[in-house]
Amino acid sequence: MPTTGFASPDDIRASFSRAMSAMYRAEVPLYGDLLALVADVNQGTLAARPALADALRLGGDLERLDEERHGAIRVGTAEELATLARLFAVMGMQPVGYYDLSSAGVPVHSTAFRAVHEDSLRISPFRVFTSLLRLELIDDAPLREMAADLLAKRQIFTAKALALIEQHEVQGGLTPPEADSFVAEALETFRWHRQATVTQAQYQLLHDQHRLIADVVAFKGPHINHLTPRTLDIDHVQQQMPARGITPKAVVEGPPQRKQPILLRQTSFKALEEAVAFTDSQGAAGSHTARFGEIEQRGAALTPAGRALYDQLLERARTGLGGVPAERDPQRYTALLEEAFRDFPDDAQALREQGLAWFRYAPTAKGLAEGSRGRDLTTLLAEGAVQCEPVIYEDFLPVSAAGIFQSNLGGEARSEYGSNANRAQFEQALGRPVIDEMALYEQTQLRSLQACEAQLG
Repeated sequence: MPTTGFASPDDIRASFSRAMSAMYRAEVPLYGDLLALVADVNQGTLAARPALADALRLGGDLERLDEERHGAIRVGTAEELATLARLFAVMGMQPVGYYDLSSAGVPVHSTAFRAVHEDSLRISPFRVFTSLLRLELIDDAPLREMAADLLAKRQIFTAKALALIEQHEVQGGLTPPEADSFVAEALETFRWHRQATVTQAQYQLLHDQHRLIADVVAFKGPHINHLTPRTLDIDHVQQQMPARGITPKAVVEGPPQRKQPILLRQTSFKALEEAVAFTDSQGAAGSHTARFGEIEQRGAALTPAGRALYDQLLERARTGLGGVPAERDPQRYTALLEEAFRDFPDDAQALREQGLAWFRYAPTAKGLAEGSRGRDLTTLLAEGAVQCEPVIYEDFLPVSAAGIFQSNLGGEARSEYGSNANRAQFEQALGRPVIDEMALYEQTQLRSLQACEAQLG
């Protein structure tokens, strides 16, 4: 089939991201307050730090800042996950990375659907962290069977959405009017439904096993449970949230505050208690908590060596708490984190020289005027012929994700699930392998070097 006349997957993704944000803002008004706070902090940060603005501009990241969002959903069956993969493919989003959250007491494993090329990410960096419930981790056999039966009876996609997904696969794309219809139909999968699909007693059984299990099983579909904007100063946002009537979680997840941000830092406001109607409620409303507001700050993507060092230092800090949840003693945890990360270089040049982070390279005006003249990259950088900035981390951290889940689902951390990583099982449910995020960052860095070589001769 000819591809001319089809809407760009990047444009479909951007349209869907805007539609999702508008829907969530209408459903969760506090999300609008959060967006306003993040916009104010970002504007102030850029004004106060022109070098940061220049660095973002160099990497093409300044324009995407206000558009950046990531959502999170949880599905219950392999069929739901596989169909989501097909739905996201219409928008140019592929599954990147495998995350096991069971070791942190959350009975799911996950991937992140996102664009994979830096040019596509500049147009729309929309991501969806997608988790699959692991029914096999429910030790109560009758409850496990009840949950499986409830999930088997539901259909989380509209008939029109399924038809448009198939049409995209058959003809190789969607026309602009078809793409508009697809966005509207796909949005229905992520909408909040007040009407539960279970009785109050069934809900309580699922809830008592784990709040997340109730959230996945007891409703018509995988309502979006947060939609996250990106800030340039998460500590300032954390400090300002109470003044805006927003109660933040006690601990910012991820690495500590640094001059050179790395990976991902996240905070959130507590999950909302929302009225729901059970199938036997006869007009009396129950309640459910799941949806919350999250904010993120993204830093440098780390190489395998950098990530290994990060994991080692994070484990050192968490071990220092002696099993006490970080939320219960945030000041001690912050001190332990800062102490541990003194061993992680806090300077972009050191990160590059030690091979701890990925970088994007570009020739300067001086370099374009002079050419390379046989000089190597280190010399070109030292002489100002080439400049570089860290590649932005586009993915997620399992410990941080579990921390966000736990703080917003309530209750203490659970450990009885043990470590149950099973990437093969997840990929079988997904219907395809997940992509190695390290390979994507390496390709981004390599493409920038090849572009430098072409431009400098």
